[in-house]
Formats: sequence, structure tokens, C-alpha cells
Amino acid sequence: MKKLTAFVLMLMAAVAAVAQTTTVPVLADAKLSPAERSMAQASRLIDKNPKNFEAYNALALALSRRARETSDVKFYAQAEETLKKSFEISPGNFDGERIHVWLLLGKHEFAAAREEARKLNRKMPDDVMVYGFLTDANIELGNYKEAEDSAQLMLDLRPGNLPGLTRAAYLRELFGDLDGSIELMNMAYQSTPPSETEDRAWILSQIGHLQLTSGKITEADNTLQQALVLFPGYHYALGNLAKVRIEQKRYEDAVNLLQQRYDATQHAENLYDLAEALELAGHRNQAQKAFAEFETKSQLESARAELAKRIGEPRFVALNDGCPVYISCDDTTVSTWFLTALGQLSLCRIRSVHS
Repeated sequence: MKKLTAFVLMLMAAVAAVAQTTTVPVLADAKLSPAERSMAQASRLIDKNPKNFEAYNALALALSRRARETSDVKFYAQAEETLKKSFEISPGNFDGERIHVWLLLGKHEFAAAREEARKLNRKMPDDVMVYGFLTDANIELGNYKEAEDSAQLMLDLRPGNLPGLTRAAYLRELFGDLDGSIELMNMAYQSTPPSETEDRAWILSQIGHLQLTSGKITEADNTLQQALVLFPGYHYALGNLAKVRIEQKRYEDAVNLLQQRYDATQHAENLYDLAEALELAGHRNQAQKAFAEFETKSQLESARAELAKRIGEPRFVALNDGCPVYISCDDTTVSTWFLTALGQLSLCRIRSVHS
């Protein structure tokens, strides 16, 4: 699923790059990431004209890209709120609807995303991005022939386009053609502007993954280290390089890489990988502690996901260890179930986030 979301963001970023104007100067601070630069640019456009729905779309997209850069889900929530402002100004605008489809994909609502993408496809039959959404949704639904057809249409409409290449590469990987997948990813890398450091690092991280899967350990090692030079601390590259270190039986190095990733993005799956590496490195007590913490964290994340299915739009947020957890106090059954599932929350910690 992470790979799907990354494909979507790369596609949307490519389209946004074409649409950007040069009337707003880019910040000179070279320390800003590509997403942060786009966020700053969109924010300036909004400050200049608060009724510019396209600027809100651009900000929502930039926030989504920042989420990929950092693996911090708070940026997805911010993107969703920003998109609502776009629709308040221009209901049903096409670019906003495309971002809405991406949000459906990000929430794993694949059938709904495919249906919405089909509607957009009927409105704009030659839109490359929409075919990308259809590819992504059909892959997740197991409709590989439909996914392949959509990916091919992307390349037919715009030969050699970056998002089409990465999707074709993913399909080749699914079909077992790893060398073909690496070839397409390399083409995508060559097509990515040097200024898009995170996009280039993501592609290199995927190439490293494919090389590792193919048994090309040394090549994967070099590729992933190159990704970290481009984008230091990049979570995708850290995770894949740790897998290389495990194959090399350099378990302590793997622990260090995975600890660095977990310190930056404290997700349950990242903690599980760290626990496994600790076990391989012989740190049994630390591994057992990490596995126990993983179980607690994964139960919390599962509870959040289950709650989202039950209540839809949240009206309240509870704070659990600094993490926002949305609940609806209009539904006593759901509220009671959720508080029981978490075990640590009390009603006094619930506060309204919407009027």
C-alpha cells in the first residue's frame, strides 16, 4: 500500500509541476525539501488570494508529498482539511476531485476510489492521472488485467511519462519480471529532475529493493546508500538498506538503521522490523520489549482503523500519548467501544474539533 500511495503522489506531483507558474519566487533556503518548497509556494498564493481554489489544491498536494517524505500521517489529515476549502470555493472542481480519489486510495477504500476514478475518466478521457488511479485501485482489488490496461493507456497517452513508467515497473515486479522492472525504474530515474531529490531517492529505494529481491546484494547496497545521500534519513531507503545488512549478516548495522527509522516514524510496522533485527543481533531482552510494545501499538492502530469504518466523519478527537484519535460522541455505542478498546482514555480527555 505504501508503494501505491507513493505512485499516486509522484503522478500528482508531476502534473502539479507542469501547472506551476513562475510568478511566485521559490524560497532560496536550500534546506527545504521539495514538498516544503511547494507548501510555501502554495501558502503564498493563498495569502495573496484566499479565494484561489487552485492554490488550496496545490497545498493539499504538497502536504501529501510531505507525508511521503516524512511518513507522518498528520500531513494527510491537513491535506484533507485543505481540500475541503477548495471545494467550498469551487464545488466539484476537477483537480480537487482527483485529490479526493487519492484520499480514498490512501484510506484503502479501493472500490470507491475506482468508482470515482471511472466518473472522472468519463469527464476527461485523456487524463493521465486518472488512469493512474484506475491502475492503483485495480491492483489492490486484484484486477491485474484492468490495471495493466490502464497503465498502458498512461504510456500511450504520454509516452515515457514518469508515473506511467513507475506503475509499469510495479506491474512487471508483480508478474515476476524483476529485470524489466529495474529497467523501467532506471528510465524513470533518468526522467526525474535533479531538483526533485525525494522523488529520485524514492525511485532509488525501489531499485534497491528490486536488486535485493534479485539477489544483487552489492548493487542494492550501493543504490540505497546513494538514495540516502540524496535524501538523508529517508525512511524507505533506511528500511531497505537494513534488509541488505541482514542479508549480509551485519545485524548490529541493521538495528542502527531501523532504530533511526523508528525514531523518526514510530509506526507499529517499523517497530516490528526493529524487534526482529534486535532478535537477530542477540539482544533478546530488548527484542521482547519491542515485540510487546509492537503488540500494544498495533492494537491501537487497528482500533483506530475499525473506528473509522464505523463512524465515517469524526466530530471529536481524543489525545492518546500525543497522538490524535478521532471519535464521535454522538454515537454512545461507538464511543464506549472505542474507549474500552484503548483502555487508557477517559472522557475528560475528549475535546471538540469542529463547531
